Amino acid sequence: MKQLMFHDDPPFWFETLRNLGLAAYGGSDVGEVIATAARVTPGDYGSWHDAWLSTAERLEAEARGSHPVSARDGLLRASSYYRAAEFFLHGHPEDPRIDHAYERGVSCFRDAIAHFPGVTPVEIPYEDTVLHGYLYRAAGEGPRPAVVMHNGFDGAAEELHFSGALGGQERGYHVLTFDGPGQPAAIHRDGPAFRPDWENVVGPVLDFLTQDPGVDPARTALLGVSLGGYLAPRAAAYEPRLAAVVALDGVFDAVSALTAHLPLRTRKPSGARQPSTTRKWIG
Repeated sequence: MKQLMFHDDPPFWFETLRNLGLAAYGGSDVGEVIATAARVTPGDYGSWHDAWLSTAERLEAEARGSHPVSARDGLLRASSYYRAAEFFLHGHPEDPRIDHAYERGVSCFRDAIAHFPGVTPVEIPYEDTVLHGYLYRAAGEGPRPAVVMHNGFDGAAEELHFSGALGGQERGYHVLTFDGPGQPAAIHRDGPAFRPDWENVVGPVLDFLTQDPGVDPARTALLGVSLGGYLAPRAAAYEPRLAAVVALDGVFDAVSALTAHLPLRTRKPSGARQPSTTRKWIG
């Protein structure tokens, strides 16, 4: 797609597109996204935060106490904009603005989904703690097929509402979304750290889901988004209970995907030494 804004700032443009993409299921409004992005100073993470936080706070204030439908719709969009506000601040994890925006976004989202039949927050037992997620129960009788969905590096379970979870429920699937170890809910709440052996994450999630008599355990699929496009196939390779796996997108060469965004001088030619900063991340 032609870059319509932030011509010299691809990350800001990418995240603007990401928020525009939530509009189909009510996670954003095109006019609100464009108006908010227009207030951002390119390259200025503080400006990005302030613009999105301002929009989120305005929408939340308008939604609280309004008509239930208006409240639902406004809180859904506010949740997305709070999430956008803290996105670029994670280079300084001690920044209090991160947790503030995250918690406000989760609060708005949970209040919004209270207006959606069959959608409930869940806590999935995992080792000595829990993983946070949402169960979308489809209408109808009898065991139904199910889809487990997770994001990758920086996407939250709440965002999956707009990119498949609600759509799956509407089409007769039970859907379970979750944040795994090292993903947003865990990061913000001192939960478990990321682990690459994702089958040991998906296993307990399937244990939780398939104990529900309304779920057909023989028709359960796993869908991973972004880095989840690597994690989901990895889990499926070891988890025989899965009937299908979807990688959105597939990560066929993780090292090449990572180094493609590094400056040429930090890439590692065959047999050459590489700077310690690059070695730290790609080995």
